[in-house]
Formats: sequence, C-alpha cells, structure tokens
Amino acid sequence: MSDRGGVAVESSQYLAERWGLPLQADAVGAPLVLRHQDGRLVLAGEPGTFGNPLAVDFVTGRAAHRRRFGGGRGQLIARACGLGKGITPSVVDATAGLGRDAFVLASLGAEVLLVERVAAIAALLDDGLQRAAADPDAAGIAARMQLVHGDSGRDLAALVQQGGVSPQVIHLDPMFPHRAKSALVKKEMRLFRELAGDDADAPRLLEAALEVATHRVVVKRPRKAPPIEGPAPRHVLEGKTSRYDLYVHRSLTAP
Repeated sequence: MSDRGGVAVESSQYLAERWGLPLQADAVGAPLVLRHQDGRLVLAGEPGTFGNPLAVDFVTGRAAHRRRFGGGRGQLIARACGLGKGITPSVVDATAGLGRDAFVLASLGAEVLLVERVAAIAALLDDGLQRAAADPDAAGIAARMQLVHGDSGRDLAALVQQGGVSPQVIHLDPMFPHRAKSALVKKEMRLFRELAGDDADAPRLLEAALEVATHRVVVKRPRKAPPIEGPAPRHVLEGKTSRYDLYVHRSLTAP
C-alpha cells in the first residue's frame, strides 16, 4: 500500500481509475485520508488539527441557502463576471477549489468549466457533482458544470479545449499566502492548504488566463491584499472581506 501527496486513500474502484489515486493506502504517516463516509467522499485528518472531514456539497447547507437567498445577479461575483440582464457569459473557474463560486455562477445560468489541479480535491468535486446531478433541485445547475483535472498555470489552453467551453470569462481565486497569526483561523482552510499549498505561481496563472480569455479575467483577492504581480487591473469591485480585480482581455485593449 502507498500514499500520494501525503493523502492516504480508502475509496472505490471508480475513484482509483478516474483520478489516478491508489485504491487503498496505509494511513500511517499520512496526515489526510480520502474515504467514503455517510454516502459521500470526504477528506479527513486529525480532528484537533483539521476539524471535520471535508466534502463538496452542492445540495444542502451553505450551497442551498445561497442558491435561495444569495442575492441573484446582484452578488459581487456575478457582477465581476459580467452576468447582467440578458447577459450570461460562459466562465472558466481555473482554480476551482471546492467549487462554491462555480456553483453560484452556474445557479445563475452560466455554463462553467471547473479546473482543479489537486487530484484529491478534483475527486471531491466529482463526487459532489454526481450527488447534485441526482437531486431534483440541483440537477439543472450541475448540468451546467463540467470538471477537468489539470494545472491551469501550465496547461490552461489545452484544458479549456478539452472542456469544450468558450472561455469568455476566466475566474481565478489563487491561494493567498497566509500570515502565521491567521494560520489557525479556519481548520477547513488548514486541511485544504495541506494539499493545495499556496499559489506561488499566481503571476503565471494570470498570464495564462489573459492569453486564453476572450473577454475578461476576474481575480478574487482578500480585500486588503496586493494585486497579483503583473499588469494592473482595469477595474476593482470591493466587498466587505474580499474584492475582485478585473482585467480586460488584451485583444480588447488595443487602440
């Protein structure tokens, strides 16, 4: 038995075949374990360090609440991505993570391609999408979401082509390096960082997005964080805790 990326895997043949993860693994020395629990795939670690097991849920909890009461196209992310009256661009969420932003955009009618580079997180997303597709209230939304696994900073153009979605808007939410004093704020984030780490290559990711997007690139940042190194954003939309830096595609900036 073995582990990959510090993750011990206890899962099904489906998981092993689709995501290239070992079918079983010795959990000794592995901080995180991927397994099926209560009818869903979860990523679990020592509770005192990582809190509750992590799963992707598009049906109940926060996703259901936001779907019903989130504010529609008046939400900051919808405005940043250009969803307006009669306008619904297709979106590539190039740093999908747990898929929460992608689900909001899909719930507002956008066709969304999710790109996730960490296999274990992609497996959680896949599991969440399958459960959403089986739910009457979420199935229509899940049908507008497609998942591909790969590194957006390195292979974004190929991944978009593979997904078959027009990259009108590319949404980025790079993992922002945290300060020591904020490292324990959310155990869920500690669990996620254990796998994903920080996005030290965020400038390369922005560069790739600007090459591929046909209309705009939208970068989600902590409200007081500096913009990604590189070209300055054309516009900024600020919320209470986060903001969106908007970059117009290069072909649209030419005189």
